[in-house]
Amino acid sequence: MSTLRQLRNLWILWVTTIVLACFTNAVAQTNYKVTDLGAEGNDNLGCAMSVNNQGWTEIMAGSLPPGQQDNIGGQLLNGRALIDVAGFKIDLGTLGGQNSWMNWGEINDFGQVVGDSETAVLDPNGEDICGFGTHLTCLPFLWQFPHMRALPTLGGNNGQASAINNRGQVVGFAENGAVDSTCAPGTTNNRIQLPVLWENGKAQALPTGSDPDGDAFWINDQGQAVGETETCGGMTLHAASWKNGTLTTLQDLGTFAQAFSINNRGQIVGFVGSADNTTQYGSLWQNDTVTALGLLPGDFGGIASGINNKGQVVGSNFDSNFNWSHAFIWQNGVMTDLKTLFPASSNLNPVMANKINDRGQISGMAIVISGPDAGNIHAFLATPVNGSIGRSVAEIAPTHPKSNVPANIGNQLLHRFGPGQFGR
Repeated sequence: MSTLRQLRNLWILWVTTIVLACFTNAVAQTNYKVTDLGAEGNDNLGCAMSVNNQGWTEIMAGSLPPGQQDNIGGQLLNGRALIDVAGFKIDLGTLGGQNSWMNWGEINDFGQVVGDSETAVLDPNGEDICGFGTHLTCLPFLWQFPHMRALPTLGGNNGQASAINNRGQVVGFAENGAVDSTCAPGTTNNRIQLPVLWENGKAQALPTGSDPDGDAFWINDQGQAVGETETCGGMTLHAASWKNGTLTTLQDLGTFAQAFSINNRGQIVGFVGSADNTTQYGSLWQNDTVTALGLLPGDFGGIASGINNKGQVVGSNFDSNFNWSHAFIWQNGVMTDLKTLFPASSNLNPVMANKINDRGQISGMAIVISGPDAGNIHAFLATPVNGSIGRSVAEIAPTHPKSNVPANIGNQLLHRFGPGQFGR
């Protein structure tokens, strides 16, 4: 064989090998090493809401009535915000009340944390923004080791901080004190709630367009925030983004939508209501276009809550009883049930995936499969690994435990989804 032909054949073999390897990497799904972050004391709920690029997690730990701990409408009995740093947990404390919590909450790469906390003062208007049934004033907080401090509102009594970027900019919502005319008579939390950007300790209200209310859930390192604008109770709900103080209403399918996270490339995730207004799907906005991510078999609805700078999306689906049913990762146009990627030895059935960092680590919550804590909810951190995990959780826990909560908890819960939701 001539030297030229040998080189040509070697070139073809080499190129073919590279192409096959790239194709295999594109379609292969990473497995995960799972760290069980548990719950606290006698609590039956632990949920890792956020994870920074060091793998530090922000955890909400609390208790709900038995059978409600994995339900969208579960009633919070108590709660505390914590962080976990390499297995060492720090209770962030409160602003004077018994409980602290978070909507999404975030820990940035400098270890700064945001959320909300009760004070020791009863709300003069009888509101219950923190959601524990205490009717104590609820304030947004910024925690930086070792101190928690309150962030200002817009003149009202309550607020909540949802995210902080690596520039120290914080977003969330705050009340301005005015009564919301779109609230139905008898509504407990009936003050106008406006999306807020806190910078250098000062609160700046973000515009809401024709809607009276809003909330900002996330902010990237370029200062672009995302969230929602709405009427009281979410009867009207629009996904929104803000850049340099300017509001953009994101595309939907003609019904409702909400945005939860944005990466530094400007890709946004959240949920979008179906065109017939019967359910909702996790969604991705990019290039001014919305894509519904679909659902896993048997699921009733879903949300996409986290996206990293590689464009990997994580989220959660729920069943027709509004129980969280499947945590998922969506990449390369494919949604994968995390249960199939967790080793059986983890003893955790993942039902909620909240955020994903640039290392691909995922924070969320999972149902304990067996043992003394069986049926309770533990926070987890899932770290990608190469190689086989042997048997997966999907092989030993094919079904989702049943909840005691009735199914008729209301369509508004599609809009107020999280454990300890800020519903009105």
